[in-house]
Amino acid sequence: MSERSADLVPHYVRASLNYGGRAGRHSMPIFDARPLIDSLALDVEGFVLKQSGTAVSDFYDAAQVRSLYYPEVEQLVREVTGATKVVAFEHDVRCAAKAHRGISAVREPVKVVHDDYTEKSSPERVRLYLVDKAESLLRSRYEVINVWRPIEGPVREAPLAICDARSIDPPDLVPTEEGVKHEVYLFNFNPRHRWFYFSQMGKDESLLFKCFDSLCDGRARLTAHTAFDDPTTPAQARPRESIEVRTLAFFSPEI
Repeated sequence: MSERSADLVPHYVRASLNYGGRAGRHSMPIFDARPLIDSLALDVEGFVLKQSGTAVSDFYDAAQVRSLYYPEVEQLVREVTGATKVVAFEHDVRCAAKAHRGISAVREPVKVVHDDYTEKSSPERVRLYLVDKAESLLRSRYEVINVWRPIEGPVREAPLAICDARSIDPPDLVPTEEGVKHEVYLFNFNPRHRWFYFSQMGKDESLLFKCFDSLCDGRARLTAHTAFDDPTTPAQARPRESIEVRTLAFFSPEI
C-alpha cells in the first residue's frame, strides 16, 4: 500500500485504543481498509482480507472446528502465503455476551494493543506442536499467521483493528509474560502507528495477519491488533461473535 493509495481511504472512525500499562489510552483514526483490499499484502502491511466459505455449522463445537475448520484454514493460509506446510494449532471463540454468561470456552474480545507471539514464544510453538521435526523446521523460514473471522455478520460491535506493519518501530515492542500463558508483545504508543479495520465484516470473510515471521529481510515480520469500541456502532448492535485460529506456516523445501 503506497502513500498515494493510503490517500484513497476517505472513511475512518476515531476511537480510543488501549496500549496497556504506562502507555495508556490514545485516540487514533482507524481507516476502513475495504477500498484497499486488492493492494494489501501480508509481507508489506502484514494483513489481508479474503473471501472464504466454510462447511462448519457450529463454531462453538470445538470438535467440529478442529475436524472441519482447521483443514479449511490450513488450505487458505497455504494459498495466501505459498507455504509448503501449514499447521493450525489452537483457536479461540469470542463473544462478550456469552462470556459474561459463563458459557464454557468462550472469551471476550481483547481490547488491548498486542501481538500473540514473539521472537521467544514463536519457536516454542513449533517445538510444542511439532516435536519430532521442530529443529529441522526451525532452520528454514516459518510464520505464525492468525486467521480471524466473524461467526455471524456483519460485525458492528467491537471490530478488530490492525496496524500497518510498516508504521511499527522496534522500540514499540514490549515483550511480556505477565498474566498470559506464553510471551506476547504489548506496544508502546507511537503516533506513527497507522490503524485499519474492515467495516461490517461478514461471516464468509477471513482476516489473515502476521504474528511472526522468522525472516529479517525487510518484509513485514509482525503487526499489532486490538478490538476497539467503534463510536458509530448502533446501540442495539448484536455482540460481536468471532473465531480466530492460529497457524504455523513453513517454507522448508524438505517438507
